[in-house]
Amino acid sequence: MKFATRAIHVGQEPDPTTGATIVPIYQTSTYTQEAIGVNKGYDYSRSINPTRVALEAQLASLEEGAYGCAFASGVASSFSVLSLLDSGQHVVVSDDLYGGTYRLFTRVLSKYGIEFSYIDMTDLSAVRAAMRPTTRMLWIETPTNPMLKLIDIEAIVRLRDEHARDSASGRALVCVDNTFISPYFQRPLLMGADIVVHSTTKYIGGHSDVIGGVAITNDRTIAEAIKFHQNSAGAVPGPQDVFLTMRGAKTLAIRMREHARNAQLVAEFLESRDDVERVYYPGLPSHAQYELAKRQMRGFGGMVSFVPSGGVERSYAFAPRLRFFSLAESLGGVESLISNPARMTHGAIPKEERERRGVVDALLRLSVGIEDVEDLIEDLRVGLDATRPVAASLV
Repeated sequence: MKFATRAIHVGQEPDPTTGATIVPIYQTSTYTQEAIGVNKGYDYSRSINPTRVALEAQLASLEEGAYGCAFASGVASSFSVLSLLDSGQHVVVSDDLYGGTYRLFTRVLSKYGIEFSYIDMTDLSAVRAAMRPTTRMLWIETPTNPMLKLIDIEAIVRLRDEHARDSASGRALVCVDNTFISPYFQRPLLMGADIVVHSTTKYIGGHSDVIGGVAITNDRTIAEAIKFHQNSAGAVPGPQDVFLTMRGAKTLAIRMREHARNAQLVAEFLESRDDVERVYYPGLPSHAQYELAKRQMRGFGGMVSFVPSGGVERSYAFAPRLRFFSLAESLGGVESLISNPARMTHGAIPKEERERRGVVDALLRLSVGIEDVEDLIEDLRVGLDATRPVAASLV
């Protein structure tokens, strides 16, 4: 089956009891057993739920994975993956990453003795230098959030393998947060990654109406360890949330094509303006890793970041003026959103660290939706034109 067919059919066979075409919402906490120790494969819904099993099969298939574990949020899925490590072990992390992940790593997991090094993973020599005998994981976001840098997944996997051979210290796991681009455009497991995580809140759910996460792998031992954490820690999604996520994922292919088409045109429009200092989008030839983007991904995605001239004052004046880009956290829904990462999604990262990564206070991030692109561009044009005086007054 091709991608769009798998999204609609894998894990979603007709209900064997009623013939229902759509997987039912099994709104139950427990299951009646035939005898002590005899059941139909289900005993308690924290451990296993038929609706959740269907979603896990659907999403694993979309990532070309064998095993999926669904969680109540993207952060919970990330936490489950880090539960594979022991105190004293080390993680190399791409330095430009979601602020919630940074907060989880620095303020929660570091208390349990896991150590983190934040590295510009576009520089393979820097990654190699950061590896230690205790390194057991490389954590990648690509494209990164919000600077849209690309990390060469296959090159990182090769580097990991070289380190394992040379140091005899054990093979580190490569985990890719694939939220920003979706499995429609990029499948890290096919490039050698061990684990993929998503905030399914974003493109997979796609309608800004449900929170969730997933971790996917082809390694049975890894899957069993994550499943153990899923059951033991209990951060599982309810069946209604699972149902909404599954329904959203059915249309992922057609939505991602529209997100990418619109974002390309929006990025080109912004780059054409003389009052925009910088545009970050992998589909622009001006992007530093444009060639890698063409090789590693099947499309360039729906996220665009940019810095308007005029500094933070202009950005603060511009963002709330827009009609079709709602000023809001999150991304990946059918509707367009605009955010200021420094004050919103990445506020947990200290200012000096943010700015070192390029996340300046004036940076704006667009989640380009699937509205008519002419309306979106006109919305941006009107907002930029209306705030030109703000920029001019600062010169």
